[in-house]
Amino acid sequence: MIAATPEEDAGMRRWAITGMLFFTGAASAAASPQWEKFGADLPQGGMAVSLATALADPAAHVGQARVFSGRVVDVCQKKGCWVMLEDEGQGARVLLGDHDFYVPKDVRGPAQVHGVLSRVELSAEAQRHTAQETSGAAVPDVEYRIVADGVQVLADDEGA
Repeated sequence: MIAATPEEDAGMRRWAITGMLFFTGAASAAASPQWEKFGADLPQGGMAVSLATALADPAAHVGQARVFSGRVVDVCQKKGCWVMLEDEGQGARVLLGDHDFYVPKDVRGPAQVHGVLSRVELSAEAQRHTAQETSGAAVPDVEYRIVADGVQVLADDEGA
């Protein structure tokens, strides 16, 4: 075996370190969570308002377009045309525009939605209709809704 010169040895070490950094960076990028996006892209630069915060003071948030955060816990099982967003025991039904876009029926996890929050009183017929689309959850006579133009859910959520 022929011994490497000090210059060759240093060069091999640089290549080995560069290779390790490349593969470590690629593994980190693959491990970082990726948003699964539906509808329009969410506005950049603003802070998301947690749903619990918004519903603690609805008058400050109703009627204004905002990014709300929470967790998708249920989806319309007929078409995927709405999701239930929850945060700290508070919930809002997120309508995906006027059926402008849909989400997979099995999507769950941390989410952000961009839309307008409102308080809606449901008729008995609306309650029955909504109950048919849910996974067995009771439907209240009053609910908060967000009519959204964009939704993003963490695609690799292990708790989903």
